[in-house]
Amino acid sequence: MFRIKVIGKENIPKKGPVIICSNHISNFDPPLVGITSPRAIKFMAKEELFRKKGLGLLLTNLNAFPVKRGMRDRNALRTGLKLLSEGKTLGLFPEGTRSKDGEVKKGLAGAGFFAMRSEATVIPCAIIGSYKKFSTLKVIYGKPIDFKTLQKEKPGAQEVTDEIMDNIKALLEEYR
Repeated sequence: MFRIKVIGKENIPKKGPVIICSNHISNFDPPLVGITSPRAIKFMAKEELFRKKGLGLLLTNLNAFPVKRGMRDRNALRTGLKLLSEGKTLGLFPEGTRSKDGEVKKGLAGAGFFAMRSEATVIPCAIIGSYKKFSTLKVIYGKPIDFKTLQKEKPGAQEVTDEIMDNIKALLEEYR
């Protein structure tokens, strides 16, 4: 239904823990990122989706796990950190919800939390295009974010998330 162009998948390490952080424009974003990544990705998804008949089972089978939005969900945080400690890939949409106008919104601190509490490589990802039939969608995987300079300042989770979001915005600007 769509033409998909993937750029930069060589930026995703073959081994070790990875966090892929993407902008969020559609419900189709997780499957799109999932099929274009060279690694299996475990996504966080809003808890409400797991309550819907059939959809919850489908999401679980697609390696998603629930997160309670609007609060600090300790179970989701533990699950994410455990996956990263096992060398797996965690997929996050730091905005926490889809952007209605396609513009990147402020990210939530969770992405920064995972980046600072794990030794994962953080890969910014930008989805550009429309999910209209026969349109072209671009999925751009940026270079790993180097947090060494930022870590010297001992930033909070929100500051780290802001850096991740700046990297996503830069990819959008470069490839639009």
